[in-house]
Amino acid sequence: MNFKLDENLGQWAVELLASAGHDVSTVVEQGLSGGSDRPLAEHCARESRCLVTLDKEFANPLLYPPADFAGIVLLRYPDRGGRASLEPGVQTLLEALRTAQSERGVASLRGKLWVVQRGVVREYAPLPTDDELDRL
Repeated sequence: MNFKLDENLGQWAVELLASAGHDVSTVVEQGLSGGSDRPLAEHCARESRCLVTLDKEFANPLLYPPADFAGIVLLRYPDRGGRASLEPGVQTLLEALRTAQSERGVASLRGKLWVVQRGVVREYAPLPTDDELDRL
């Protein structure tokens, strides 16, 4: 998968994801640090990169509909103390991707919002449209 790591994640996260075979770029290396969220989201969409962030705003499906993106992963940890508190979330993300790969043959977050905590991944599922309900 192609990931874009927000500025609140360090080089250690790049290394973890890259060592698992993922293509990783960062907000910092692309000079997008300190910018507002909307241009970052649009940049990720143009590059077809899944955004990995701690920014709760990206978990609002009204502002950032998951279907418009290559994926959004929100790491939720009360302590933003750096690697020690965040690495378990990145490890949980990697394990969930491996599980998806083995179960479905593909590990894709396209159109999905995952909220990741230590050992837990919650996937946002939009409510069905009226047309979808009529087909049931």
